[in-house]
Amino acid sequence: MQKDIRIIILAGGKGTRMKGEVPKVLVQLNAKPMIKYVLESISKSGIDENPVVVVGHRREEIMQELGDKYNYAIQEEQLGTGHAIMIAESLLKNKSKNVMVLPSDHPFITTETIQKLANKHLESGAKITMATVKLPDFKDWRNVFYNSFSRIIRNEKNEITKDVQFRDTNDEEKKVTEINPIFFCFNANWLWKNLKKLQTNNDQKQYYQTDLIQIAMNQGEKIESIDIEPTEALAANSNEEFEVLKKFVPEI
Repeated sequence: MQKDIRIIILAGGKGTRMKGEVPKVLVQLNAKPMIKYVLESISKSGIDENPVVVVGHRREEIMQELGDKYNYAIQEEQLGTGHAIMIAESLLKNKSKNVMVLPSDHPFITTETIQKLANKHLESGAKITMATVKLPDFKDWRNVFYNSFSRIIRNEKNEITKDVQFRDTNDEEKKVTEINPIFFCFNANWLWKNLKKLQTNNDQKQYYQTDLIQIAMNQGEKIESIDIEPTEALAANSNEEFEVLKKFVPEI
């Protein structure tokens, strides 16, 4: 029997900008690895008791830390977030009607947000439902979002029409304060079919799951979204971002 939603956690990246001695997802935040915050929020949500964790770089350390409670998909080559989902396909295809994909280095994502994302997706019947963050500005601690997060572009009907990586933004798009923390929920059949359309024609030569937004738009599919708090979008893509994360630990 197919489940309504299964969850994939992306933990295969190298995290080169952190320059640490342990895998990025195992970096301690208040004496606990970052990925465990995400796993605990998922567990409390009741959506998926055995999420799939995509591991690659230094995977033995991650798997040893997390134990045998989870399903692991091995990403031998780290070719992007879209590629990581491709690796997990064999474990999930025909086993769920929908697939939620979450990063492993956003420790402040809440159980409520995971449930809200799932509920919005199930209620809307959309092919893609995503979380976005609407910032007041990029000042103070929010400056960490400026050049690390893609911009969400909407039309006059407030519909999402595009996700633009910062390096590809024009001057006007840089000013957009709605950003993408990459919390997604997909219709499973649509996802497995359209993953094959991802290409590596970008400067990183990687498969990006965010390119699925453009694919859906080209097909005339409506993309649903929920708003989340800016702190939930905080990640550890660099040492600078990790320092900001540490400032908010008491709030979780």
